[in-house]
Amino acid sequence: MPLLLIPLALLLLVLLWALLVPLGLVLRYRAGRARRRAVPWAVTLAVALSLPSWLLFFAAAWTVAHWVDDAALFAAAGWFAGLVTGVAGLMLTRFEPTPGGLYYTPNRWLVLALTLTVAARVVAGLWQAAHAWDDAATTAWLPRQGGLFAVGGLLLGYYQAYTLGLRRRLRRSDPRR
Repeated sequence: MPLLLIPLALLLLVLLWALLVPLGLVLRYRAGRARRRAVPWAVTLAVALSLPSWLLFFAAAWTVAHWVDDAALFAAAGWFAGLVTGVAGLMLTRFEPTPGGLYYTPNRWLVLALTLTVAARVVAGLWQAAHAWDDAATTAWLPRQGGLFAVGGLLLGYYQAYTLGLRRRLRRSDPRR
């Protein structure tokens, strides 16, 4: 009888995941478009931690390139597109210098586009996984997973360009300089 609970527990975990992923994306969108204060130490920390993230990301892409076709190329293309998107995001961001500090509001359409990109990649991954069972060779799906690195590179490049630009803007608006 206890062994019958294992499939039920797995089914409940899958259902919980299916409910929490869309909720997480909606909450991420709401938080991403909110007005917030640029805290100097937090922005500097984000810039400092983006370099190890970048190194780990490309090391992972280089390592996985043994199994995934052109993983490093997808990662680099996504990262470059993310840098361009980050610069565009900075130009579309509304900045409000106040006596209490610099406040900024990211562009809601760009945040929505990035959130929908993540959602589309999750759906594409699920679709590929479902169709991998139909193929005669179930390992044929792995070499086609370069899109994961492209989306990861897009988000990482966006984050890096945006935080670097935010740090630059924060320094320019500092009255002590």
